[in-house]
Amino acid sequence: MREYLKFYIDGQWVDPVEPKWLDVDNPTTEQVSGKIALGTAADVDKAVKAARNAFASWSQTSREERLDVLQAMLAEYRKRTADLADAVTEEMGAPPSLAAGPQVNLGIGHLATAIDVLKNYEFEEQHGSTLVVKEPIGVCGLITPWNWPINQIAVKVYPALATGCTMVLKPSEVAPYSAQIFTEIVDAAGVPAGVYNLVYGDGPGVGVALSSHPDVDMVSFTGSTRAGVEVARSAASTVKRVSQELGGKSPNIVFADADMDEAIEGAHFALFFNQGQCCCAGSRLFVEEKCYDEFVERSVARAKKRTVGNPFDTNTEQGPQVDQDQFNKVMGYIDKGKKENAKMLTGGGRVGDKGYFIEPTVFADVTDNMTIAQEEIFGPVMSILKFKTVDEVAARANKTAYGLAAAVWTKDISKAHSIADSVRAGTVWVNCYDVFDAGAPFGGFKQSGIGRELGEYSLSNYTEIKTVTVKL
Repeated sequence: MREYLKFYIDGQWVDPVEPKWLDVDNPTTEQVSGKIALGTAADVDKAVKAARNAFASWSQTSREERLDVLQAMLAEYRKRTADLADAVTEEMGAPPSLAAGPQVNLGIGHLATAIDVLKNYEFEEQHGSTLVVKEPIGVCGLITPWNWPINQIAVKVYPALATGCTMVLKPSEVAPYSAQIFTEIVDAAGVPAGVYNLVYGDGPGVGVALSSHPDVDMVSFTGSTRAGVEVARSAASTVKRVSQELGGKSPNIVFADADMDEAIEGAHFALFFNQGQCCCAGSRLFVEEKCYDEFVERSVARAKKRTVGNPFDTNTEQGPQVDQDQFNKVMGYIDKGKKENAKMLTGGGRVGDKGYFIEPTVFADVTDNMTIAQEEIFGPVMSILKFKTVDEVAARANKTAYGLAAAVWTKDISKAHSIADSVRAGTVWVNCYDVFDAGAPFGGFKQSGIGRELGEYSLSNYTEIKTVTVKL
């Protein structure tokens, strides 16, 4: 049983202002696996004050001093990779291949990238007699989700540290264990007191207090579009910067001239990866009419082979959904798909009688107006739609409120570029899916977000621009 009953504020582990606790469930067993302290606005206020006080000195540190801190964090992180992987499997049900692989290793990759970018990042640029300076924006409120707990902490904390910002982190209360270990890494690395602070809590108790706090200069939020709207509203009263990576309903387009083996496996990965709990999942699978029947048949066969079960088993491909609410939400979408006459060809049920496991589910003959083609399901539910022409599929791909990602599978590179040019999405993959360049920007159009993360774009996210003009 894990008990994380203190917050990390001003370089110390401290008790909450009010003694409130929250039980954390293990999604594999449905049993309570731990307990965390539940913060309030008073705890947020203490953490923000610590961050504000630390900003005066941390913002004035040299590039070399900040590089030393990041290098120390990298060394400490590498010591704790096994602990982090166990925590991710326990808190959100990620199988070992995923938890010990991408879930944890991305934290190393993003840190190494932040170090490389910081070494050469231009904080000052001369334009004639005018000097343009990029300064740290100030105190940052960082609010992260449960589906990629370490990755989303990493892509916010590292660039904030690199640019000289101070911060208060609110990780998801659903998956808090890895955030605790990450904070222990920060402490062991010697990050100065007050620069990084951690307060556990839920959205109403901590998220609102953090995003509306007058001494917070920026909020970086990753989560659902619905929650992102509320964060923006809370932040608006103090006119602070808001950076958001939100939901998606990403089109994944397969042409008949694609390498069919690669496209089928790629589409399977694009949807079912991480139990289907990815904001950029290829959740609207458009397949050209010429190859539609073959593609559907083979995709169903692939889904039936998918191994669902205990995430601690080495051969498991798919673990449970993260909690009861998420399980109920996904099952509700499956019911809607059936009621709206989409053709369910496999799955649709629960796996076992304990844990939040859902069968890999495939719907065919899905149309654009169906709920499962419009709303973000965030689970292992594949929706396959048919199309005839390039122009048709490009237009249909854009008929969504979202614009996070897209993909196209074809051997015709000119056709691929045509789709990439026309789709309104922040990332477009060609003959691949979820292939990330840690130095390239990631973020969305429309209701999928504001701003970009990763690489130098991420550092720019945490800076404010000052113009100094000198009359010669």
